[in-house]
Amino acid sequence: MADNVFANGDSNDDGSAATPPEAVSSEDTSVASSSPGGAIPEKKWYIVNTYSGHENKAKLTLQERVQNANLGDYFGQILVPTESVMEVVKGQRRTTTRKFFPGYMFVEMVLDDRTFHLVKNTPKITGFLGGTKPTPVPKSQIAGVQDNMTTGKAKPKARVSFEVGDAVRVIDGPFANFSAKVEEVKADKQKIKVSLNMLGRTTSVELDFAHVEKA
Repeated sequence: MADNVFANGDSNDDGSAATPPEAVSSEDTSVASSSPGGAIPEKKWYIVNTYSGHENKAKLTLQERVQNANLGDYFGQILVPTESVMEVVKGQRRTTTRKFFPGYMFVEMVLDDRTFHLVKNTPKITGFLGGTKPTPVPKSQIAGVQDNMTTGKAKPKARVSFEVGDAVRVIDGPFANFSAKVEEVKADKQKIKVSLNMLGRTTSVELDFAHVEKA
């Protein structure tokens, strides 16, 4: 899988923006005017800053502005990367959506004077990452973001985090309603190993994050 486009791939649950990437390119990325009547240049990916919590609204507004300006040929996909997150609320499992990078979205576009100002002047958008000379994001990194989106939707992550020594209660499976203590946390696999008392004996079992809740 390609390297994540952000150095810190996890978004903050408090809605603050994740650390943006420092895109590297040797090409001239200054905003230029497209030659009228000429062939449309290749679209490239750029990172756009938005107000945190307003990413989807900014996306919809930008799409409307592109359509109204008849610049559809100069724009491709607009990504607001999200993943599915499973959390336990009062013993009930619930799946919600969380943004990978609050305050950012990825826009595939031909960058020239018209498109630059159209994007920058869109409500809820504050500008491009890189200011007046935004740097394109390599396609390999965008592919990594899209892969993470697909994986995140197919296999929801548990929002809750556990630490060794935490007291928990099993809420699903053959050990439902058992009280247990966390012995090991495997965050990458979304699993924990717990010790519980069964028939007077202490037994260690491995459970999914989604099968337990903090006591």
